[in-house]
Amino acid sequence: MKSYRKELHFHLNSRRGLVNITQDVQDAVTQSGIREGLVLVNAMNITASVFINDDESGLHHDYEVWLEKLAPEKPYSQYRHNGFEDNADAHLKRTIMGRETVVAVTQGRLDFGTWEQIFYFEFDGKRDKRVLIKVIGE
Repeated sequence: MKSYRKELHFHLNSRRGLVNITQDVQDAVTQSGIREGLVLVNAMNITASVFINDDESGLHHDYEVWLEKLAPEKPYSQYRHNGFEDNADAHLKRTIMGRETVVAVTQGRLDFGTWEQIFYFEFDGKRDKRVLIKVIGE
């Protein structure tokens, strides 16, 4: 068995944003040379998420509305976490959306169901962030 590690780097200019990273992950799988195995993709920051779903703009809007209802950004004073930062909502949104995803690799390709794509979701942007891609297999 062998493994391959790659990082993606992000610096979104907005507080929140959604980025389709499916091709970046497939590129890492191809670079790894692994034909059969698994790929782990995880956000390396506690205010961002990696998840799998449909790449459809209405759904992306629905995420934003739904998450804002569950963990509204403002007023900042509603959160105890906020001392010198104003990002408690980002921590909660990350918990809801998850830290990582794992995808099977079959014949060197991401083995997806219909419409599945991998996304990076930023909840506290305007700073450098990373995503880890770890491919293991043969």
